[in-house]
Amino acid sequence: MARGDRRVQGLARVAVVVRAGAAPMWWFGVLAAGVGVLPPGITGRRIGVMAGAALFIIAAIVVSYTRRKRYTVLARAAARAGKHDVLQDRAVSVRNWRRAHRWWIVLAFAVALASAAAVPAAGGMLLAGAGTGLRLKAAWLGRRERADDVLLWIRVDWLDKRHGAPAGKPVKGYRSTGIAAGDATPGGARRRSDVFA
Repeated sequence: MARGDRRVQGLARVAVVVRAGAAPMWWFGVLAAGVGVLPPGITGRRIGVMAGAALFIIAAIVVSYTRRKRYTVLARAAARAGKHDVLQDRAVSVRNWRRAHRWWIVLAFAVALASAAAVPAAGGMLLAGAGTGLRLKAAWLGRRERADDVLLWIRVDWLDKRHGAPAGKPVKGYRSTGIAAGDATPGGARRRSDVFA
């Protein structure tokens, strides 16, 4: 993003967008694994759970580390947000992402359930692992934000049509604010300590 571009823009927190899918993917994955462990399947429950545990770990690692270099490059070049830029509430960013992805998550849940007929629990654990990976990536972003004493934001119009991909090709750069801006902590969680999401 050109540093001289100071047109008023809506800005969404990068970590919030990353984190938005973590909770639904985790809970749908846990539900699918819990239901999926009931039938013995083709492989049997023991093999299914062991395979699921391996898939959980692999998915969490892959999702967590994917495109970190791109995030780092964008973060280093972040320009200071203008005083007229509009900071999008955390709830709005989360709602936009989840509404745009709801059918994909439902489809992933259905596939995870169906896969239990062959490998019990494995599909659900894979889905839960992907959700965990998103949470880990958001936490990594949060540690970076704390270290740099800034919060990272992305122009809303640079997100994809499903309000995601905060490190995608259309993204030319991030903007930054002080650590107290907005209603989300570094890493994208709500500022209120009594609410978990």
